[in-house]
Amino acid sequence: MNVEKDLVRIHGVAVMDGKAESMSTQKAQTVSGSTNLKTHSTLIHNGGATKAVLSSTSELEKATEGLSLEEPEAVPLSTATAPATLAPADQLWSTSRDKAVRLRMEGSGPASETPVTIHQMFLETVGKYGDHPALVSKKGGQWVTLTWRQYYEQCRAAAKSFLKLGLERYHGVGILGFNSPEWFISDVGCIFAGGLGTGIYTTNTPEACQYVAASSEANILVVENQKQLEKILQVKDQLPHLKAIVQYKGELQQKAPFLYTWAEFMKLGEEVPDEQLNAVTDSLRANECCTLIFTSGTTGNPKGVMLSHDNLTWTAYTACSMVNVKYAEEVLVSYLPLSHVAAQLCDMWMATRLAMTTYFAEPDALKGSLVNTLKEARPTCFLGVPRVWEKMQEKMKAIGAKATPMRRTVAGWAKSIGLQYNYSVMNGENRVPWGFMLANNLVFKKVRESLGLDRCKLCFTGAAPITKETLEYFMSLNIPLLELYGMSESAGPHTISDSQSYRITSCGKLMPGCKTKLENPDEDGSGEVCFWGRHVFMGYLNMPDKTAEALDQDGWLHSGDLGRHDQNDFLYITGRIKELIITAGGENIPPVPIEDAVKAEVPIISNAMLIGDKLKFLSMLLTLKCVVDDNGEPTDELSHEALSFCQQHNVTATTVSEIIANKEPAIYKAIQEGMERANARATSNAQKIQKWVILERDFSATGGELGPTMKLRRPIVVKMYQEKINELYAVAI
Repeated sequence: MNVEKDLVRIHGVAVMDGKAESMSTQKAQTVSGSTNLKTHSTLIHNGGATKAVLSSTSELEKATEGLSLEEPEAVPLSTATAPATLAPADQLWSTSRDKAVRLRMEGSGPASETPVTIHQMFLETVGKYGDHPALVSKKGGQWVTLTWRQYYEQCRAAAKSFLKLGLERYHGVGILGFNSPEWFISDVGCIFAGGLGTGIYTTNTPEACQYVAASSEANILVVENQKQLEKILQVKDQLPHLKAIVQYKGELQQKAPFLYTWAEFMKLGEEVPDEQLNAVTDSLRANECCTLIFTSGTTGNPKGVMLSHDNLTWTAYTACSMVNVKYAEEVLVSYLPLSHVAAQLCDMWMATRLAMTTYFAEPDALKGSLVNTLKEARPTCFLGVPRVWEKMQEKMKAIGAKATPMRRTVAGWAKSIGLQYNYSVMNGENRVPWGFMLANNLVFKKVRESLGLDRCKLCFTGAAPITKETLEYFMSLNIPLLELYGMSESAGPHTISDSQSYRITSCGKLMPGCKTKLENPDEDGSGEVCFWGRHVFMGYLNMPDKTAEALDQDGWLHSGDLGRHDQNDFLYITGRIKELIITAGGENIPPVPIEDAVKAEVPIISNAMLIGDKLKFLSMLLTLKCVVDDNGEPTDELSHEALSFCQQHNVTATTVSEIIANKEPAIYKAIQEGMERANARATSNAQKIQKWVILERDFSATGGELGPTMKLRRPIVVKMYQEKINELYAVAI
């Protein structure tokens, strides 16, 4: 279909001189003096077209008094040029896939923006930037580009094929594979066709895949390759709603009537008329579900987070407005799991909002190839989870250790200047120390180029806690890392740091149009962080009890995180309620600061996990830094940094097992001394570590100790190492 015609046809887009007027700046109708705008939608028939008009209940009743629905011109429409497309709803939450919710709209300001669907947002970008590169991926060693117009057309083609295969409204399309244009097109195409985009982690077992596919009542599953296909075939008989499986890479190794290659799938819907798809895209409503994000399930079965069109489009717009980014100028690299909200919001929805160009990394990105993609794409924005930044830090330290004494001296001098300069920028002083330009030319520029970050204006970190040591390391190289904070249930970010406004160890400031409440604060002002705003999710699919736990009666989302604000309204996360260790003596202890303190004191330690819940004293599980193989599995071989640590202590061991088998005295003594230094800063005796043990292997996502974004899965680690923990507590101190 012609994109221009589509722009003219679509609901909610005003057309003037053949051009789509921007929807982003238009406001929903407001009621004078109203601070809590209760929204709903009424349907008005006008020459066969249906428009959903946002209004207040009372105003609508007054306006329609004595009128029939055949006289729409007598109804005062929204003052916005683009009427909002909303379905009737009176509840702020829902646990049913086909029930709409009332949006948390305000009478004015950012929360009053006109709600739009994914299709409307996408179409607006295509109308303005249709020929701009959208998706860039490697095929046979060559970069291949899809423009925004081509991307849109492919999403429509996929949507038609989904309809042809029998995708039912509000049923899932599960996508199981590494980031690729096909992943994006499947997800967007599914939403255009009225389905629910559902990412499945590539690390999931067949049973975990079955759980997600069954929960979303998936009609179609899109898999990357034979490896992922085999998982689904193992559980296919337990998926009553499944109608077809599409494999997007490689040839099918078996034939079956329900199996399709990507090329076959994209041709399937060619006979589906445009009008049939248009009827579906026209019926989409901004306050209905379009995407399911499944939580990683560390404390039981994963929960299906229901996100509406408005959750995604409003959050993408608002997050973009907070940072220094420009339309059709930004470049990013997609490599983090798209089944996680952080990658999906950034790579897909913010990119659509701003007409960014997305480069796709190779599937082995986190095993070492990411830097190659970064050097070729040279992104202007980059999001890394803490483990990614830590790995970069370890690699650079290893390279630095091999440098000549002169180079090491220059690098040390430059880093002290870099740290000084970035602290002054952070504090709003912007004092440029003497020698900064020289340090920039000799060190900072070269480091950025070697990482592929020479054009990067914004380097973000999120999805898990990051240590102050790592933050200061990158600050010293003139690469300040900007922390974000949020959750799947808030469609991604709630607070954001910007290069002009950040504080080290803070998660930044609240997004405009949102609210934060700290519930039950302690004497230090630290309480449970609760969210309010249009980014707050609809509810957990088919889980009313869990939804009621997360959303209180007034609609506030309870994060389970503990946080405090400073005098400038920067948010600091101080712990997680469920992670709080409550000792047998009743003391509440947040584990992360203690774990970070130990890791900072002892550079050979890779992971540290505090133990002590309902126990008489604290102990700690430790892992040593080691080489990771091509499959992301930790090996027995010590990393370069760990070897350097050993050499400094006159230890010749080269493997983890050697150190443990010999209880290498110098290493054990160094760790114990580091523990004592950390304990010296403890706020009470109850917060001191009494015992520790080194585990045989490091934590990893493949091993199960870390989640897909490298977040520590504490309950799973406790279960895995229960025997070791029992040994620590077998003899009282």
